[in-house]
Amino acid sequence: IGAQPVPPSLITHWKKYFPEMAYDTTFGLSESTGPNCVHLGIENIHKVGAIGRPLSESTGPNCVHLGIENIHKVGAIGRPGFNWETRIVDEEGKDVVQGQTGELLLRGNGVMREYYKNPEATARALKGGWLYTGDMARQDEDGFIYIVDRKKDVIIVGGENVFPIEVENFLHTHPSVKDVAAIGYPDERLGELVAVVVTPVPGKSLTEEEVLKYCEKLPKYKRPRKIFLGEVPRNPTGKIEKTKLRKKYIGSEGAFKV
Repeated sequence: IGAQPVPPSLITHWKKYFPEMAYDTTFGLSESTGPNCVHLGIENIHKVGAIGRPLSESTGPNCVHLGIENIHKVGAIGRPGFNWETRIVDEEGKDVVQGQTGELLLRGNGVMREYYKNPEATARALKGGWLYTGDMARQDEDGFIYIVDRKKDVIIVGGENVFPIEVENFLHTHPSVKDVAAIGYPDERLGELVAVVVTPVPGKSLTEEEVLKYCEKLPKYKRPRKIFLGEVPRNPTGKIEKTKLRKKYIGSEGAFKV
């Protein structure tokens, strides 16, 4: 999958069938000239979801997650590489407490100088020498970074932040769910509700009511209130095309609403 995190359940499922094969998770931006974090998943399978950790022997990637020794870090994108720094900050630009979610910032020699002939975008992305990535992330006690979601995709339900990937990863554990995408749906009282588009596993039945029942394990504000059964569009790299989903489903009357 390109340009978005791989569900930890997919990585774990894949390792069951290919236990001797390696995988890696790579994180980077065009604005920072290449992969900023890499997670090689053999030694680090315990770090599901991590994007990696520092490597002193290279100027890039900027974070490396070697999956052999950290097999429990499945899903991590790693820790900052040599000559790269990271921060995770809140809306005011202040560092968050370890384990909390905030926006991931990068600083290093590979960061771009500017967006060509776009000073407004440059001013939004570059502040005080730091590149604001637009990715929401958290860091564990070992320094491994986990991408939570894109900042622009966060769903705000009654003032509470819901990261779509959390809902998606949860529903990926349902045996009848082949694919899923979560988006925000406008609501007069709460601002937004969580809506999900679910693709059932071929040959298996799945109803809106079953999805709702399964999601009762989630905190109430994270539970989907609109359920659509259909195909989840993905681009050639496997990234969910949420713009298409919003265009298709927001305003549609074909949803199941609680």
